[in-house]
Amino acid sequence: MFPQRLDSPLAYDIAKAMMDGFNRHYQLFRTESARAKHRFETADWHGQQRAQRERIEFYDLRVREASNRLEREFKAGEQSMDVWHQVKLHYIGLLVDHHQPELAETFFNSVTTKILHRSYFQNDFIFVRPAISTEYIENTEPAARPTYRAYYPQRDTLHDHLVRLVNDFELHIEFEDLARDAGYVVGELDARLGDVKLRANFQIQVLSSLFFRNKGAYIVGKLINGFNELPFALPLLHAKSGKLAIDSVLIGEDDLLILFSFARAYFMVDMGIPSAYVQFLRSMMPRMPRAEIYNALGLAKQGKTLFYRDFLYHLRHSTDKFRSAPGIKGMVMLVFDLPSFPYVFKVIKDYYPPQKDTTREQIKAKYLLVKQHDRVGRMADTQEYSEVAFPRERFDDELIAEIEKFAPSQLEVSDRDGDGNIEVIIKHVYIERRMIPLNIYLQEAFDTGVDEPAARAQIERAVVEYGNAIKDMVAANIFPGDMLFKNFGITRHGKVVFYDYDEIEYLTDCNFRKVPTPRNEEEEMSGEVWYSVGPRDVFPETFAPFLLGNAAVREVFMKHHADLLDAAFWQGHKERIAAGHVHDVFPYERERRFLRRHAAQKA
Repeated sequence: MFPQRLDSPLAYDIAKAMMDGFNRHYQLFRTESARAKHRFETADWHGQQRAQRERIEFYDLRVREASNRLEREFKAGEQSMDVWHQVKLHYIGLLVDHHQPELAETFFNSVTTKILHRSYFQNDFIFVRPAISTEYIENTEPAARPTYRAYYPQRDTLHDHLVRLVNDFELHIEFEDLARDAGYVVGELDARLGDVKLRANFQIQVLSSLFFRNKGAYIVGKLINGFNELPFALPLLHAKSGKLAIDSVLIGEDDLLILFSFARAYFMVDMGIPSAYVQFLRSMMPRMPRAEIYNALGLAKQGKTLFYRDFLYHLRHSTDKFRSAPGIKGMVMLVFDLPSFPYVFKVIKDYYPPQKDTTREQIKAKYLLVKQHDRVGRMADTQEYSEVAFPRERFDDELIAEIEKFAPSQLEVSDRDGDGNIEVIIKHVYIERRMIPLNIYLQEAFDTGVDEPAARAQIERAVVEYGNAIKDMVAANIFPGDMLFKNFGITRHGKVVFYDYDEIEYLTDCNFRKVPTPRNEEEEMSGEVWYSVGPRDVFPETFAPFLLGNAAVREVFMKHHADLLDAAFWQGHKERIAAGHVHDVFPYERERRFLRRHAAQKA
């Protein structure tokens, strides 16, 4: 245990400078998030996308700034460990009454590990566990908004309270017909409530800030009645009239889990006390890890911190071994998992087959592209880690041999800390949610027999979702490159998500062509490509032989997604995006859109 004394002015100055660096970071982060409201009101979709990308870079920039300042002004890397012990104690003192203590602790870890040698990354020098509780933090300043607002309607006043609830967000753009939309919402809530008796505590609690992403703004809250809580979200969109409309209502934990999915971009939310938002959202989605909620709110570094703590905790309370992940082996990625842990670990190989003309840096650039892009529910988010240490006894010998063969530069097996514990150190790894590979999911149905109704339904559901996933990515200006089923996975909600990024491209960088008509019999009979092919040329009709070998798959695909084999489909989307159009991609089925549904009912 380090000495409990605070007699070094230098240690305090270092701690204060580090805290100044964090406060600057969070102020910039929060300001950019708050500006999302104006961008939404003015329909500045390109500005929203640009801000989304730039905000992701804020954290590393501020860590670098703080590290440089500490080295420049205090020669921090040359200070004794006694000074660093005191720096941490002073920093803890500065966290008392802070509104973002958990984020500030993570910032301290990031700056400290950037300055100090790895041998000093011990509990005494960094925050392995939180030092300051985040429970019941309140901003008592007069102008501060509470984390959430409460409304107390009766059955017959629910409509009026919903109208007031929406108006309380003070959007500077008119609604097309807010009373009409509130009526649609009341109808949905009434259907869910049924004839249940309203209890004395019947109320609606709504988070005080709007959640912005893509072209939508979301009101997020819950309806409380007795011991029951019903989560909901109201998507607000720009209608064709140019005014606003409530587009739908998402109700229940499953709807909210899809809205906040790891396969969607981070929300822009103005939060004074982020831990309070996480606590509120966790009450609505208890199955969602806190790490993923922080990620969804754009606080990815805090998400990484919590994920790693959860991972270490799981290692201490499990005994199974890491293994090579089931499925077809990738050409550029070596993938392993721990069966009891719902994530996979992906390591870039040191060399690739001739058909994969790429490099480690190019692959990392593709993953960064996805990190900064709107993933529209169809591309898995990944957490990137360096120098990750695992206990050697938890690895199968076969897995160690596989890593030694395909990625030797990424592997170190040693007692690096000198404590007698042999570790497997992976130099660089991506970690993402485990899914059922789509090819395995389909094979299960084939094994059951395509004549069985359940198997046919499974095939249809998977193939329709596969095509929808590609079309959503197309709308987001993404061409997946390698479209084989093995590169897609099925989530626990039955959604198809893409997770192999080494060939991903912007749609607008590709050239979609039809295969030319053969000019003679020799060209028609040729087993080789006889026409010229540029580096970014794509021929959609050639997808069919690789994807549609199974008759049952082909039947469903051609019924629902035959346009994916037509170059005109891809080229048309490319031209619209290049002209500045930003597509709507909804985190709910189109049939659930109020105006679409009610128009269909009238027809």
